[in-house]
Amino acid sequence: MAKNIPERNEVRVEDTWDLGALYATKEAWEGDLARIRDLTEKLAAMEGHVTSSAKELLSVLRQSAEAEELLGRAFSYAERLYDQDQKNTEHQAMSQKVYRICAEYQSATSFVVPELLAADESRIERYIGEEPGLALYRDQIAEIRRTKDHVLAAEQEKLVAMTAEMSQTPEQVFSILNNADFLFPEITDENGDTVRLTTGNFVPLEESADRRVRKDAFLGFYSIYRQFAGTLAGLYAGQLKQQIFHAKARKYPSTLEAAVDTNHVPSKVYHNLIDTVNQNLSKLHRYVSLRKRCLGVEELHMYDIYTPMIADAAKEIPFEQAKETVLAALAPLGEEYVSQVREGFENRWIDVYENRGKRSGAYSAGAYGAHPYVLLNYHDTLDNMFTLAHEMGHAMHSWYSNETQPFIYSQYKIFVAEVASTCNEILLMEYLLAHTDDKKERAYLLNHYLDSFKGTVFRQTMFAEYELRTNQMAEAGEGITAESLSALYLELNQKYYGPDMVSDPEIAYEWARIPHFYYDFYVYQYATGFSAAVALAHAMLKEGAPAVERYRQFLCGGCTKSPVELLKTAGVDMEDPAPVQEALDVFGEIIRQLEELL
Repeated sequence: MAKNIPERNEVRVEDTWDLGALYATKEAWEGDLARIRDLTEKLAAMEGHVTSSAKELLSVLRQSAEAEELLGRAFSYAERLYDQDQKNTEHQAMSQKVYRICAEYQSATSFVVPELLAADESRIERYIGEEPGLALYRDQIAEIRRTKDHVLAAEQEKLVAMTAEMSQTPEQVFSILNNADFLFPEITDENGDTVRLTTGNFVPLEESADRRVRKDAFLGFYSIYRQFAGTLAGLYAGQLKQQIFHAKARKYPSTLEAAVDTNHVPSKVYHNLIDTVNQNLSKLHRYVSLRKRCLGVEELHMYDIYTPMIADAAKEIPFEQAKETVLAALAPLGEEYVSQVREGFENRWIDVYENRGKRSGAYSAGAYGAHPYVLLNYHDTLDNMFTLAHEMGHAMHSWYSNETQPFIYSQYKIFVAEVASTCNEILLMEYLLAHTDDKKERAYLLNHYLDSFKGTVFRQTMFAEYELRTNQMAEAGEGITAESLSALYLELNQKYYGPDMVSDPEIAYEWARIPHFYYDFYVYQYATGFSAAVALAHAMLKEGAPAVERYRQFLCGGCTKSPVELLKTAGVDMEDPAPVQEALDVFGEIIRQLEELL
């Protein structure tokens, strides 16, 4: 008998998030949309007058901040509703509506930055001296002026802004296909039950101790991506084309330069990561050899990569137990931090379990003035407990930033977004290792630690290299087809995992299921963030209060400094390859420890 994924209305209310912190009703949401339209009209009427006086400049900046804060809240509400059930047509329409309003706002206010840049710096300084209210916006203005060479004339900016909504099409269509439209085949699980594959249960099935289940899930899951590879390649080609368009329009030499400059990160950080990881691939090959030995197989296949090497030490971890363990593990961060995490657990910040139509994966998101929200698709595994710790790290980063900074400085750059989340994971791992004397359990945890490195540093760097090379292919005018994308992906898979791994033909289509390839050079930040987090977590465990206070200042920093400078404040310099190399050295040491235990 098939195990059915519940419909949204069949999920316990206690296991869903409460969106009331954003809006009590849809009518209240509609009211904010009306306010946003009103502000948009008022701002549009100020075209040509942004810097005509100190008073006018302050008015533009204040109204822009108000509109963008309201947009963030309205967007978050619509997207959380949409993601909890993407089959719900009302919520689909709400999502589309708010995207349209965002695009209208961007188009109507696209003159603001060009006019601000056209003014002499001396005039802006004079205005700040005349109008005390402008002092708040000094750093915001400085950040805008940093990108002066890439800002267009007002009419051109308006035209580029008009492309915003259609530029979202590849990602939106991929999401609908992947989360709502694709019907994956059924397989028989280890209990003899019929289970339909989903984006939510695929990895848990790949973690099964039963190799037949893993293989069936692997072949069945990728059969759909292979079947629709042409369509998915077309969507990804569209994503690359819009990235190239925006990079060229803004006079960047490449899509990579355009993407990293948005976050004020030097492109050498990206290249340093790929180069350093490539220099250490022998460590991943050693890990693969150890995995092959532990599993006792003649050939190690890609469907063997998720199952624990210490299979009989796997434990079920119900959500309630996971919450208590995470709270205990985060104790080194102090009572204030732990209390806020507990608040999130007790007051429905989290949407816990999978339901039909729900967005796959996990994330933290929210809006200024309301607490963050966390989406999970929780299964009772160690890995899912780490996901809980990870996403609450994101949530707490946002909470600290929002509580400390005014709206215009509250949104930390994406480059540092994975640091706090991964720091929580490291603290959880160190806590678990410190609280076991069982040799087998310790081996199991070390295996999980290795898998975190494998998945976050090596795998995400492989993704980053793939993304870089596909962008370079598109920029060179090469064809972006299912064949070329799959050939490149298979080549990289073979290089990264090495000679002891059978790179099954199906893995060539893994690119087709990765949503992050629609996020414009996002994935490398998982690997850099993990490397920084290793350093920060170990410093806090070793030094105690001084390191915790440096870390707290980092969490509170928002975007008051560039992300690289914020990390330097916390004690990590990502412009140097050293943090990545140090993290990979830790990976090598964990392999050594596990080899000794086994």
